[in-house]
Amino acid sequence: MNLETQIAKIIEANGAALYDTEIVTEFDETIFRVLVTKVGGVNLDLCATISHELSPFLDVHPPMSQAYRLEVSSPGIERKLTKPVHFKNAIGEKVKVKLGRGEKLKGRLRSADNDGIVVETKQGDESYAYGDLNTCKTYFDWN
Repeated sequence: MNLETQIAKIIEANGAALYDTEIVTEFDETIFRVLVTKVGGVNLDLCATISHELSPFLDVHPPMSQAYRLEVSSPGIERKLTKPVHFKNAIGEKVKVKLGRGEKLKGRLRSADNDGIVVETKQGDESYAYGDLNTCKTYFDWN
């Protein structure tokens, strides 16, 4: 069983789901970020509980060889979509897409499967394979 699967089990035992993990460097500090989702939302108490359960597990099974800080949080209302499951769970939401050739578009995510996505734009439905995408994220229209 790989590390991500074991982390997911700890999170699921707390009624949430693993969204993603990432390693980032901020202010010369390495952070192992664990992003979780839950129907009804993620709150600070849930993040603290999961962090307290993950910490001793990661002491025994470290995610990297260097020193790091563990951070457990929600991916937020505007979140990166990187895996097919992220896209499938975001169907119906507004997305910003940057294609591999630099072109940008906005629209509503109409569908997603294991091969690619369909985005409803002003020009109509546009289909893209995951390999055509550079970055994609949901966005919230604050107006």
